[in-house]
Amino acid sequence: MKTGVIIVAGGKGLRMGGAIPKQFRFLGGKPVLAHTIEAFRKALPEAQIIVVLPEDHIPFWKDMCARMNIARHRVVMGGSERFFSVRNGIDSLEWDTDLIAVHDGVRPLAGVEMIRRVADAAVLHGAAIPVVAAVDSYRTVDGNTSHITDRAALRIVQTPQVFRADLLRAAYKAEFSPSFTDDASVVEQAGHAIYLAEGERSNLKLTTPEDFVIAQALIEAREEAEQREEQQAEQENNL
Repeated sequence: MKTGVIIVAGGKGLRMGGAIPKQFRFLGGKPVLAHTIEAFRKALPEAQIIVVLPEDHIPFWKDMCARMNIARHRVVMGGSERFFSVRNGIDSLEWDTDLIAVHDGVRPLAGVEMIRRVADAAVLHGAAIPVVAAVDSYRTVDGNTSHITDRAALRIVQTPQVFRADLLRAAYKAEFSPSFTDDASVVEQAGHAIYLAEGERSNLKLTTPEDFVIAQALIEAREEAEQREEQQAEQENNL
């Protein structure tokens, strides 16, 4: 199916601190956003990739791209809310697109197999999102009191969230609502069920400085694993 990918990178990174938004900070030798784009270029090599950025960040990113080898993509301007940024991304995709994936720009560690798994689920079910089970204990706050919440009924939602293009386009004709916390909530509001696919705990959304430390360790572990696999394959070829 003809697939479009919308990478939303409009955050200001206020919780991270510093002068540079987190999507442009370096991680493992390249900007976070570059890792994110490359993950989708590997998983869906024929997909059209749209990166949505605030207008004042576009020249900065294009300058970075001119100086680095970053996978092929196109940049469009975002809106005042994530909802409007995604809508701009949808409008920028080719009209004969069959499937649309929407992903957070600061989730640079999305695995190739996970991306493909969610996309395959969307082909079958129309709308699919990656989730992982909750492992902590949770309490629901009610005024000055709280009560325990059954974590077995909870799932942590990730991206990419993938949809049949006609469903997503129709859903995003709605008026903006603060209740739209992600793309699945927009599509669900339009009356479509959401299929829950298996996500990955390593699919971190980089929000705090500690997240960068964890992400760097995960990248180094992946690189070491890839090197071991290459060495093993070379040894087997030499037998």
